[in-house]
Amino acid sequence: MDTRRADARREGRATLLCVPFAGAGPSFFHPWRDLAGDRWRVTSVELPGKERRILEEPYRNVVEAAKGSIDEVVADIGEGGRTVLFGHSLGAVLAYELTHLLGARGVHVERLVVSGSPGPWTQRERRAAGLPDEEFLARVEEFAGFRHEALDHPEMRELILPVLQADCAMHESYVPSTDAPVRVPICSLRGASDGLVTADEARQWRDATTADGFHYVELPGDHMYLVDLGREVLDAIEAESSGGR
Repeated sequence: MDTRRADARREGRATLLCVPFAGAGPSFFHPWRDLAGDRWRVTSVELPGKERRILEEPYRNVVEAAKGSIDEVVADIGEGGRTVLFGHSLGAVLAYELTHLLGARGVHVERLVVSGSPGPWTQRERRAAGLPDEEFLARVEEFAGFRHEALDHPEMRELILPVLQADCAMHESYVPSTDAPVRVPICSLRGASDGLVTADEARQWRDATTADGFHYVELPGDHMYLVDLGREVLDAIEAESSGGR
């Protein structure tokens, strides 16, 4: 058990388990550790094909990714541990699948916080998967509202592009593993100017839980609002987790 996890357990803190969006890895959430202060121990899912696992074959199926990650997630949180899950876009549906699995493994999920995502039964009408490379990148740039500068460097692009394509294929082909809703409260976050996910779609998550206390929260910005609003996202999660809204 690492020192941070041991300290968190002694202090009675829950883990904030972050699930990366398409193309992102755990390092995106590293700044959140300091922003979280003593509220949670911040950790994240580390999928094949990214960062330390860059040489591994990436998943192309969300349900398989959840099942393939669950042992590492439980080992990180600890059986009997408490966690809040956060996922943005692709990460939202992967977090939803993990929530289904964690209860059976003795991990108490206090809340599922989804971001930038329609409900799990709604698929995106306009897609990027399967397009030629340049059209694919243009479509992803349109969806995200920005282009990652690493894609303009040939060597980095060669590494990143296949994983990004796999992530998009995984997201756009997602079908929930079950029609049964989860039993934990859900909070759905959305950038107020998100042109990819409507407010009504973000509120569809109400039907994905049998628990009381569904909340919908808007923050300033577009689909990728969380890039610049890490502190505000964490404040919103804290307010929801403490029943502050």
